[in-house]
Amino acid sequence: MSSFTLAASNPVDHVINHPFIISESGWWLWSSAQTNMVITALILVFAGLFVGKAIRTGEESQGHLRWITRSRFAHTVEVICGYLREQTVRPLLHDRTDRFMPFLWTIFFFILINNLLGLVPLLDFQNLVAGQLAPEMIAQHKAFVGGTATQSIYVTGALSLIAGLMINWSGLRELGVAGYLKHLTAGAPIFVWPIIIPIEILGTFIKPVALAIRLFANMTAGHILVAVLLGFAAGGFEKLGFIGLPVGIISSAAVVAIYFLELFVAFLQAFVFMFLTTVFISLLAHHDDHETAHDLAEVGIA
Repeated sequence: MSSFTLAASNPVDHVINHPFIISESGWWLWSSAQTNMVITALILVFAGLFVGKAIRTGEESQGHLRWITRSRFAHTVEVICGYLREQTVRPLLHDRTDRFMPFLWTIFFFILINNLLGLVPLLDFQNLVAGQLAPEMIAQHKAFVGGTATQSIYVTGALSLIAGLMINWSGLRELGVAGYLKHLTAGAPIFVWPIIIPIEILGTFIKPVALAIRLFANMTAGHILVAVLLGFAAGGFEKLGFIGLPVGIISSAAVVAIYFLELFVAFLQAFVFMFLTTVFISLLAHHDDHETAHDLAEVGIA
């Protein structure tokens, strides 16, 4: 086996979901993406407990120090949460902000951590070990952990389904059944309802589908690009000798640059998913067109 597992013939294999346990009928009972999501959930739970303990107000005997966050990591998370709540969500949801923030924060950090885990070569470390201990796993394209969970359209589809249910539930709660149905007419004259209502109903499904495809496509493209460049680097150093040395050096430098870009994309895509979910929630509220345009202008997208 090559000393560079990232130099495999198909770079897609380093990104996609892999089965680990398969039933006799062919159903995937467990996959690498599921392990990644379990790891993400554990990180969220334990990091959340740590951050909460560091942020909470201390004893009165500490004086003014009782108000200071007691960890740089916790302070970073606190700043991110504060920005998302005050600068991104509150201009759109107003007095409903605090009600939705636990959900929106969870969506943001769950996607973010999964995106970042996709940049860690867990699958390749596993293949190095499996190549010595369980070569049949590699032959059967099985993996316990690794890849990018948010690259799977099933994962992004599930996230979007949850977001879509929250969007429409919030609309029903805010507008009531009658107001929600009235929203489907878009305030248009009755003679265009046969056209407007089907479009609005389709839009109800298209919005979460767009969320799923956007996250899936962005995470797939970026991570495959990293795998391709690593393949060039490994191939240049291993197979092309002296001629391949410049190819390997240039590809390695490009990988470093793309990794920094991917770190940015990991944060950006988590933010975009959360932000668009917020926008869709805000659209199903007691706002007229002028108020909605003003809210969107406040966050810079009008």
